[in-house]
Amino acid sequence: MKKVSLYFENGLLLEAKSFGAEGTSVGEVVFNTSLTGYQEIVTDPSYAGQFVTFTTPEIGNVGCNAQDMESMGAYCKGIIVRSYQKRPSNFRCEESLDELLKRYSVLGITNIDTRFITKMLRSEGSMMMIASTEIHEADELKKVLESSPRIEEVNYIEQVSTKEPYIHKEARYNAEKFEYEKPNTSKKIIALDFGIKRNILNELTHAGMEVEVVPNSMKASVIIEKFNAKEIGGVFLSNGPGDPLILKEEQEKIKKLIEAKVPLFGICLGHQLLSIAHGYDTYKLKFGHHGGNHPVMNQANSVVEITAQNHNYNVPDNIVEVATVTHKNLFDNTIEGLKYNDSPTMSVQHHPEASPGPHESAYIFAEFKGMLSS
Repeated sequence: MKKVSLYFENGLLLEAKSFGAEGTSVGEVVFNTSLTGYQEIVTDPSYAGQFVTFTTPEIGNVGCNAQDMESMGAYCKGIIVRSYQKRPSNFRCEESLDELLKRYSVLGITNIDTRFITKMLRSEGSMMMIASTEIHEADELKKVLESSPRIEEVNYIEQVSTKEPYIHKEARYNAEKFEYEKPNTSKKIIALDFGIKRNILNELTHAGMEVEVVPNSMKASVIIEKFNAKEIGGVFLSNGPGDPLILKEEQEKIKKLIEAKVPLFGICLGHQLLSIAHGYDTYKLKFGHHGGNHPVMNQANSVVEITAQNHNYNVPDNIVEVATVTHKNLFDNTIEGLKYNDSPTMSVQHHPEASPGPHESAYIFAEFKGMLSS
């Protein structure tokens, strides 16, 4: 393992050991409290532009495999772990985490106090960081960091969105047969890909929807034409990376879909973009919600659902002027779900598809199907 230097924007310099890819990378550092599912986290496109600090100390022990990929690659800037296990042991293992990170040019950082980093981020908030196996002088690292764009200045969805439309042909994973089921669908939707996760698509098809995934660049007029011709019954707005406030074209597109009364369902970034399109700008949380153990209250029945989360941005409380709150986060009372008053539109901030995480909110996909036009 080579030496890797970490320099945070608060001036802290740390040394560690590297695995995975080598080189120099700049991004925002966050922490994730999930106990399992490191491969799904690493391959979630929503982490583009970020370093993920795992609070679970042992990472890499079960290796990686093709079935657990949440996308076509790994888009995070790097991962930070307390202890990396070089010798994975699991009957589904096809390669090590080290090999996966090298293939997608992602830095791996280990032999470091992740508890200290997590406590620092909780105290000071998410921050930019540079990690390098090539540069080790604090002044030089600071210079590169300060000259690099911040995460809120980069449109990462242009990097992670599909370039060509395609039909998703898998449903839920069958843990007894160790394969993905074939979908049985009755209604067709379009999924606007801002960095969509594979398991979101699996849950949409499991709920009975045929899903055509399209690039984020598809024009609203094309989508509305398909809706008016009854080729589709609605549109899904996916998760994705970065600050939603800079996505001006997407905001205007969604405004047109709302005006056309197209049934809409958004998760995470899609949830945030719907808020902005209705005239309510998002704000940045101090250190975000990243993990698989966040309690959310369903406002309709007062049932507490344990959810998977991955976001740094949130919708404002005054959105209740145009929408009904359906879910609230019990950690900090932030809004987690909405149904809009004057349009067939719903959204959630958390991830009902999990992967990794609990599946207590999976019913939301069936609710969306019930909203679709025939």
